[in-house]
Amino acid sequence: MKGKKFFIYLNAPITLTFVLICIGALAADYLTGGRSTVLVFSTYGSSWLSPMTYVRLICHVFGHGGIEHLTSNMLYILLLGPILEEKYHDRLTIVILITAVVTGIVHNILQPHVMLLGASGVVFAFILLASITGKEKGIPITLILVAALWLGGEIYDGIVSADNVSQITHIIGGLSGAVLGMRFKHK
Repeated sequence: MKGKKFFIYLNAPITLTFVLICIGALAADYLTGGRSTVLVFSTYGSSWLSPMTYVRLICHVFGHGGIEHLTSNMLYILLLGPILEEKYHDRLTIVILITAVVTGIVHNILQPHVMLLGASGVVFAFILLASITGKEKGIPITLILVAALWLGGEIYDGIVSADNVSQITHIIGGLSGAVLGMRFKHK
């Protein structure tokens, strides 16, 4: 391979911007002793008259409960994001925003006294969106299999596990990715 130069290039600006905002939100959390996360980077039941309620409906996907939480979500985002961004371009931003708002609203209605933060809803939207990605217009078998295995696991975890994980957010995030992916396919 004579004459070939090695270079680094920006392959997924939406994905990388998302990751950088998440890293910045975690840094702000540490610098403010958690106040920025409570104020901006999490969502919970608060007055629908407060403008911050709407800001938090979007920004909760940027907040994380620590470096392990951030790292686990960002690995999936960095694996799936560039592939999806190549296929869907700017529409990936729509997937992120709709997933954030829908998961935030559902969470605030079902669990208003529990704080929600993290990108796992977006991760599951990306997982199901990736399983739809293809050239055919129908419903791919991979979507059916991924949805069945994943949905079964989330329902099981929701019944059996007593952890701080919001399985409903995972389910709603995955459904957002599946629905938006099917809409994108038919356009």
